[in-house]
Order: sequence, then C-alpha cells, then structure tokens
Amino acid sequence: MKLSVTHPALSPFILFLALLPMTLPAQNIPVWFGTVTPRQASQDTPGASQGIYHAHFNPNSGKLSAATLAAKHSSPGFLARHPDGTVIYSVGKVEGTPTVSAFKIDGERLTLINHQEIGDGGAAHLAVDATGKMLITAQYGGGSVATFPLKDDGSIGARSGLHEHKGGSGVVERRQKSPHPHYVGLSPDNRFAFIPDLGLDQVVIYKVDAANATLTPHGKADSPPGGGPRHMKFHPTGKFAYVLNELTLSVTAFEYDAEAGTMTSIHTIDALPENVEEVFLSASEIRMHPSGKFVYSANRGHDSITAFAIDHTTGRLTFIENEPVRGSWPRNFNLDPSGQWLLAAGRDSNTVAVFKVNQETGGIVYQRHTIAVPSSICVLF
Repeated sequence: MKLSVTHPALSPFILFLALLPMTLPAQNIPVWFGTVTPRQASQDTPGASQGIYHAHFNPNSGKLSAATLAAKHSSPGFLARHPDGTVIYSVGKVEGTPTVSAFKIDGERLTLINHQEIGDGGAAHLAVDATGKMLITAQYGGGSVATFPLKDDGSIGARSGLHEHKGGSGVVERRQKSPHPHYVGLSPDNRFAFIPDLGLDQVVIYKVDAANATLTPHGKADSPPGGGPRHMKFHPTGKFAYVLNELTLSVTAFEYDAEAGTMTSIHTIDALPENVEEVFLSASEIRMHPSGKFVYSANRGHDSITAFAIDHTTGRLTFIENEPVRGSWPRNFNLDPSGQWLLAAGRDSNTVAVFKVNQETGGIVYQRHTIAVPSSICVLF
C-alpha cells in the first residue's frame, strides 16, 4: 500500500517528524600544526616532530581527531594559507638552509610544490597578501623583511626584495641591541604591511605593491619602551589594531587610520597581575575574536591565556580572565572560524587543548579534551 500524509493512522506521526528540527552532521574543519623539529640531523627520537601535522576538528562536538604527519619538513614553525585555500606556505629549512616552502593540500597530506632560499637567516613568521600574489617573511635573527612573488600555481618565485631594519631601542639590553622583526600582517584593505619589531620597540609599516611583490617604507608606530612588540591583529572594523608586547606581557591598543596607513596608541594593558612570579615569562600570541568583542593573548612560563573585552567605541581593553592552557609553553593558539572554540598548543607538553568560548562574556572553559601534537608552535585552520 502506498503511504501518504493523508493516511489517518500515519498523518500525526509524519507531522510530528516534519516538525522536528533538522540536524545536519557537522563538517569537520582541517587544522594544520607547525612544529619545531630536533636540531640533530636524525629525527628518529620517539615522539619528536617530523614536520607539519594535520587533524580534523568537529565544530559541533569540539573534538579533534588524532594528529597525523602531513609532510616531513625541518622546523616548519609558522604556516600561512593561500587565499584560495589550496596551498600552505611554511618557514623552515631544506638541507640546513633557511627557506620558505609551498605545499599543495591533498586531503590530509601536503605535497611539496617548491621552496626558495630566504638568504638572510630563518624566518620567524610569514604571510600571504589577499590577492595571493605576494609572500612576505620576517627574519628575527637577520633583522629583515623579505618578499617573494607567488605564481598562479601557488609556487614561490625567487626573492623580489629585502628590507633590513636598523638600530635597536636598547631598553632591554639582552634582547634589544639590534632589530628583530617578529611578525607579518596586512591591513584589511591589503594596502599596507605591518612588521612588529621586538628590537626596535616599533611596528614598521610598509606600502604594499602585490602585483610586483615589493614593499616601500611608509612609516612606523612606537610601542611602549622595552615592551618588545611581537605579534598584532586588526579589529574586524579596521578601526583598531592590537599589538602584543612580548617582554612586558602586555597589549597595546592602537587607533588605525586606514586612509593614511597610520597607527596612534590608545593605551596599554597588562596581561598578568603584577604579583605573578615565574622563572621566565614571555608573551607569545594574540588573537582577535571574529565578533570583534574580545582579544586573547598567550603567556609562556605562566602557561595561560588572557581574555580581554573590547570597547567598540574607544578600542580600549578591559581584563576578563586568565585561564591555564593545560599544557606547557603555549607559543601559539587559535580560534576556529566561528569563534566558538579556542585551540591552545603546548610546545613543551606536546599537546593541543580545546576550550569553549563564551560568546557573551568572552571567557574560555577547558573541555577536558587534549590531543598529542609534537612540539606544536602554530595552529592554522
């Protein structure tokens, strides 16, 4: 017998099913982990990193799959993705020479496309411009910023430029005798590149010519003396920028003039209470919540994440809370695209822990879920 919703015995049941909310299975999000590999030529030490790792993240359950090796590579500390999502770029070394490498994403694996020598020491950070035509690297040890053209297939062309920073603030003698570019970021409109320089106590600003893969010096923004600017993030509105100060474990809020490409300091707020005592303390990463309501920073030594609320009118920050990462030496962490979850990597504990983000308060709650990732120092969704 053919059944229909008009059948007297079935219509109430079918109507009941029709009124139930549809629950679609969550689509897992790929997550890539940059790591530190052993200094020795041999990488056979049990548990030691061998390169770039991959896992799946379920945004409904907040669970990570077990991490697997995606590509063997020497110390692929920081990663960046091409705007079209098909290529991942990595810092690292090839046969002992500092390079930047391009990998094609092939499911859970990465296939090497090519690499280029940087020519001025190893890169601490890298970024791809919004058009996918230009790659920029920051050399902490070399005190320089390098540029590379990107081809249509995602491969990297030979270095197109090198800008060497000069001087040093000298406030913290051991760390600020010379320039130390530590991060590459681009303005929301892709017109300017921003390089926080830990040694100069400045954010150095360049004008971007993506078509020719070149930078032109444009200006600078001063950070607090001795702060040691490390990383920065823009507010989603583009009105504000937030710079993490590694040496003083603080965040400086800036007002950003998009037309002029200039930054004006608003205020600086500490990430930890003054009475915290550890053998060594160092800030590592800063992340912006996609809603623009919150900013998060990581504290090595204290091994914690600090949450701040953002005043959407003034850009000023207010301390929310400080939460242990359930790991050791959090050099990096990241928020998933929805802003519902935070993944914190513990380099020395070889872990990545999952936290739920309260969308109203900005607080984070540990989900009692951790996976093993060897020496992870970069989390890329």
